[in-house]
Amino acid sequence: MQKWIQLYFTVKTQCCSSGDIILTQSPGAQSVVPGQTVSIRCKASRSIGDDMNWYLQKPGEPPKLLIYDTTYLSGIPGRFTGSGSNSDFTLTISGVQAEDAAVYYCKGEFDSSLH
Repeated sequence: MQKWIQLYFTVKTQCCSSGDIILTQSPGAQSVVPGQTVSIRCKASRSIGDDMNWYLQKPGEPPKLLIYDTTYLSGIPGRFTGSGSNSDFTLTISGVQAEDAAVYYCKGEFDSSLH
């Protein structure tokens, strides 16, 4: 019997001095089996260049930065990749592993509330 992994995706409220930027992230949650590839999409209501960061958060832990401006970070497993620009961004997890079960956030760099 295959073990399912539950991934949750959520959006951090975005606001900046030039006005509200609304982010829409999809899907909201997904159950996958180990080894599957998952893509999480985050769409901004207006262009933000490549200023999209991705975080994961596990229960009882602070958010952990995975992708900075769609760029892979040292120390983060290579199965996590970020892509996109302007207003459409994607986080892809290739070959999901059990330890990837978490809440995932997309967050524009213009918002400092997660720091």
